[in-house]
Formats: sequence, structure tokens, C-alpha cells
Amino acid sequence: MAKVAIVMGSNSDLPVVQGAIDVLKAFGVDFEARVISAHRTPAKAEEFAKSAKSRGVKVIIAAAGKAAHLGGVIAAYTTLPVIALPIKSSFMDGLDSLLSMVQMPTGIPVAAVGVNGSDNAGILAVQMLALSDETLAEKLEQYKTDMAAAVEEKDKKLQKELYDNI
Repeated sequence: MAKVAIVMGSNSDLPVVQGAIDVLKAFGVDFEARVISAHRTPAKAEEFAKSAKSRGVKVIIAAAGKAAHLGGVIAAYTTLPVIALPIKSSFMDGLDSLLSMVQMPTGIPVAAVGVNGSDNAGILAVQMLALSDETLAEKLEQYKTDMAAAVEEKDKKLQKELYDNI
């Protein structure tokens, strides 16, 4: 099965990134995870991005906070889709990270999910892979069906709690 690479700027990002890892595991998607800094290890970031295709990677999730240039740096060195995952920081609650990720120059796009939106990063990666993988596409359909059923069940419970006592 196609692989997703997850790269984070610091190991302190792992608690947030764990959501994407859990999603990929739930869908049975092979992945690799690394700590690479756009600023402290730029040569490693370049090598990681340039070699991703040869390792079987199809999608890259790049998580970073503060200056948050990791996704853009990775995207500069590959033609693979890059999903930027902004990490909430003490400064501006991660808005600075989000803005630096979505304001990429023409020709170096990155997709971006919400601040600390790691589950969505994982789901978006699965959706990209599902374009050419029918098994994943079927799992996504079931996921959406299950999600809708859970909301319906919550609504039934709410209606019972609110109106059965009248």
C-alpha cells in the first residue's frame, strides 16, 4: 500500500501529530515519521523531500509551529503533495503557523489543515491515496457512513433526554 511520510519540526510536536498517525493506522496505511527541522537541519529536509518518491512515499504531512516553514521547504524539493499541519504555539495560538503555511508563493503549493488538525491531515492523506486505491476508497465511504450514524445516535439520545421527561 502507498506510504505517507510524516515529518515534524520537533519531537514536542508528536502529541499533536499522533492523531494523524492513529488515522493512518486505522486505515491500514503504511507510514514513516521523522523529526527534521527546516531551520536547524535544512540539508536533511532537502534530502528527505528529494528521496521521498524513491521510498514509496505518495503524500507528505509536514507539522510545524512558530515559523512553520517545514511544509514549504519540503514542497520546494518534491512534486509530491504536501499537507501542512500547523501546531499551536504560545504565540498567537498557532495562527502565525497557519498563515505561514497557506501563504506559499506560486508554484510551491501546500494543502493546509487547521491548527492542531492532525486527524484531518491523516484523513486528507488517505483521501489522496484513495484516488488510486479502491480498497481505501471503500474504507473512506464506510468511515463517513459510520460518522453520520454516530451523529444520528447522538441526536436520538439528545431528543430522548430533552423530551422524554415532559
